[in-house]
Amino acid sequence: METFTARAAELGIELPRVPMPIANFLPFRTCGSLVILAGQTCEWNGTMTLTGKIGLDHDIEAGQAAARVCGLNLIAALALACEDNLDRVGGCLRLGGFVNAPADFAFVPKVINGASDLMHEFFGDVGAHARTAVGVETLPQRAAVEVDAMFMLKVD
Repeated sequence: METFTARAAELGIELPRVPMPIANFLPFRTCGSLVILAGQTCEWNGTMTLTGKIGLDHDIEAGQAAARVCGLNLIAALALACEDNLDRVGGCLRLGGFVNAPADFAFVPKVINGASDLMHEFFGDVGAHARTAVGVETLPQRAAVEVDAMFMLKVD
């Protein structure tokens, strides 16, 4: 059995603690083989890593790094949902990305590549997913980026 922790160590990646929800929701829900992960901001172990608007306060590269942090939080929550058993993951079905950006910012998809690239890096072919990337006026705690996800578990 390969664990999320072992895979992260193999890649030289540190996984954060699963962020505590700041409102009335859970970090994940499961339904059969589906794991729905709540949106994760670019918080790292309790500290928001990037606030403000991408394309105004920060460049695309900073946004991509923030999206990667969102992805790491998603993987940490998925590990919790899977009891740290990476072998249970059948695939990443969908990512939904939200970028705090000015109305005329045209590079929202490039920012969310930070999370998409991480899923491919961590999961290989199983990390391929459908995706939505949306620019928004604001995010919780003024976060620059938020990403949610849906994963499929292997059925025995």
